[in-house]
Amino acid sequence: MASRAHPALPSLDAMEPERPPPSLMSELLEEIFLRVASPAVLARASAACVSFRRLIADHSFLRRYRSIHPPLLLGLVHRSGFQPVEAPHPSAAVARAVAFSFDYLRRTNKCRRWYPIDVRDGRVLVECPREKGLVRDLAVCDPLSQRYLLLPLITDDLLASIGLDSSLFHFGASFIPSGGIEEDTSFGVISWIQSKSRLGVFIFSSGSGCWSVSTSISWGDLGFDQINMLNLGQCAYDCFYWKLYDMSTVIKLDMNSMQFSTIDLPPGHDEREIIIVESEESKVAMFSLLIYDGTSVDYYTFPQNGSEKSHEWHMKSTIPLPDHCTSECYIYGPAEGYIFIECVRDEEDTTYSAFFSLEMKSFNIERVGRTSFPAGTYPYFGFPPSMSPRRI
Repeated sequence: MASRAHPALPSLDAMEPERPPPSLMSELLEEIFLRVASPAVLARASAACVSFRRLIADHSFLRRYRSIHPPLLLGLVHRSGFQPVEAPHPSAAVARAVAFSFDYLRRTNKCRRWYPIDVRDGRVLVECPREKGLVRDLAVCDPLSQRYLLLPLITDDLLASIGLDSSLFHFGASFIPSGGIEEDTSFGVISWIQSKSRLGVFIFSSGSGCWSVSTSISWGDLGFDQINMLNLGQCAYDCFYWKLYDMSTVIKLDMNSMQFSTIDLPPGHDEREIIIVESEESKVAMFSLLIYDGTSVDYYTFPQNGSEKSHEWHMKSTIPLPDHCTSECYIYGPAEGYIFIECVRDEEDTTYSAFFSLEMKSFNIERVGRTSFPAGTYPYFGFPPSMSPRRI
């Protein structure tokens, strides 16, 4: 008798639903991880498996994540290292896990100690004064990984190429905002050098690895009979601004054309510190603080109508400061949508500085903490982007 044929049972593989392609799974995971608001939770997720870590550490994911979740203000950077924000600041718990100093940076007979002079995107720009000469050694470091890049020295030949002689009396440097640079390992540094006759500027690009752009102008061409010291500069809409000490005047450098000009400030700004920022509708705005009367910060806007005279500044708001900010005060920034106010205090034979953050859109003020290093202190945000070992 012929055996009856039994229908073939489907294999187990055929019964399983079709698996989505790996690329689609990665896209879904990326959308899930983008919704994780806490960087600490995201860091724990990256440790779960190799595929999670590869996705979260990818430069494109980090760029998207940072565009959605602003970095946390973790603390203050000064010459002795890092000091976390203090409770009740909302970042205080996370900040306690961060600690670093600059002791790992290379020292030589000509360079004994490194000092921070700017902080941006988790990187710290440090300088080391030499025993002789004005020009300093500069380095960009990631203090958490202890990687750093020494910048080339601005040599006498470079100074001579833009007409600067040996009569130098002031040197400064700071980061240039990335402005949407796609490559996380890229950064720029601007250095300004003053001599008795000229103001010179050099721009360093991590892409080229050298000081590739430079320009200078005489003080006479800027309309000054005598020179004056420049305050720390700020960048807004591809222009760099320096306020002159004890004057109601700002020097502006258009970094696209590399052309200098001057802007008059409202009367009375000779004794004020200012911060130039980007505001809505592509307008330039300014926060202004009277150094020896820290009761309030004034907020001005500057319409883009081609005119740059003092009467074009419009004061929009006066922002009161906390009651105990009535002594010597200074203003810093901008950084991640904030400016910062430092109030120097003398109590019981001790001098310290209390720091406050001012959110530029809401004008909300929060106490950050206090430090016994009143000079050269900078806010430190978030965790630095992944950096190439070759480029920091």
